[in-house]
Amino acid sequence: MSGDDAATVLVWGAGAIGGTLGAYWARAGIPVLLVDVVAEHVEACRTTGLAIEGPVEAFTQVVPAATPEEVRGRYRRVVLAVKAQATEAALDALAPHLAEDGYVLSAQNGLNELAIAARVGAERTMGCFVNFGADWLGPGRILFGNRAAVVVGEIDGTVRPRTREMHGLLRVFEPQAVLTDNIWGYLWGKLAYGAMLFATALTRDSMAENFADPRRFPVFDRLGREVMAVAAARGVRPVGFNGFDPAAFAADADERVSRESIAALAEFNRHTAKTHSGIYRDLAVRRRRTEIDPQIGIIARLGEEAGVRTPAIRRLVELIHDVEEGRRELGYANMQEMVDLCSSPSTAAPRS
Repeated sequence: MSGDDAATVLVWGAGAIGGTLGAYWARAGIPVLLVDVVAEHVEACRTTGLAIEGPVEAFTQVVPAATPEEVRGRYRRVVLAVKAQATEAALDALAPHLAEDGYVLSAQNGLNELAIAARVGAERTMGCFVNFGADWLGPGRILFGNRAAVVVGEIDGTVRPRTREMHGLLRVFEPQAVLTDNIWGYLWGKLAYGAMLFATALTRDSMAENFADPRRFPVFDRLGREVMAVAAARGVRPVGFNGFDPAAFAADADERVSRESIAALAEFNRHTAKTHSGIYRDLAVRRRRTEIDPQIGIIARLGEEAGVRTPAIRRLVELIHDVEEGRRELGYANMQEMVDLCSSPSTAAPRS
C-alpha cells in the first residue's frame, strides 16, 4: 500500500498509542496509513474498522492499514509508536519509506529519540511525550482509558514550521497538546514516573493501590531520585505533567514534597479505566518481554557514564527480568525486596 508522502501520516505501530492517534486522525479526515506486524489487526483496521473503547469516547473508524512488507512509497511525516525494544528493527523497516525532507516522531516511552537520531539523523528526528492511558485489547480493539498530557518538540530545542504542523495534528487528538522547546525535560520527567510504573507491575495491585500504600513510598521516592540525579548530571531540566512534579525528587527536595507527589499519582490513577500499566499487561496478560531495558535499563548505563549510582534502578531491572523469564511470580514479595533495598541506609537515595 502507498500514499502521498506530502499528505499522509505514516503511523508505524498501530497498538495502544499509534492506533488511538491514527483512529482520531482518520476520523478527522486526515490521510493516515497504519502499519503493524499483526496481520489480523491490520485486516480489522482496514475492513470492519478500529474500535476505540472506554470512558473517554467510543467509536469505530475504518483506517487504511498495512503490514510492513505491504508498504510502498515515501512519507514526510512518520510517527513511530512501537514498543521501545522494537525501535531499531522498526527503523530498519521504515527508513526506506522516509522522504528526504521527512522526519520520524517518537510517540513511545523512554529515550528512543537517541536511537532514531543515530539511525536516520538528528535533523530527521522529532520528540514527543504522551501520557494518555490506552491498551491494545485485540485485533481491531483499543481501550482509551483517560486523557493526559501530549507534548511535541524538536530534540535541538528549536521550534520550526514542521513542529507547529505536528502540534496542530496532535491537537486534533488532544486539544490541550503542548508545543515545547524542552522535550528532553518532559521525556526525563516521564522516565522517573515510568520507573515507578515498572515497580507497580511487580505486584498484581492497581497503579492507584501501589501509590497509595505508605509501605511502598521508599521505593517510589528512591527511583524518582535516582532518575532525577542522572538527569541533573546530564544537564536536563525535567518538566512535570498531570500532577507529577519531578522537582519533588531532586537531590535537595524534602521528603514531605515527594510524599505529596506520590499521593497525587495515586489520586490521578484512581480516575482512569486503565487500572494497571501496559507493563503489567505485558507481564500478566500478554506474557511477553517489557520495555525495561531500553526504557529503564538505559538510565543505569547513563548514570554509570555520569558517575551516578543507581542501585534501585538496577535491582528493578533484575526483578522484572526474573518475572519475564518465569523465575518469579507477580506478588508483593517482589515489592518487599525493593522496599528493603530502598529503606537501607547503605544505598541512600542521591541527595545534595
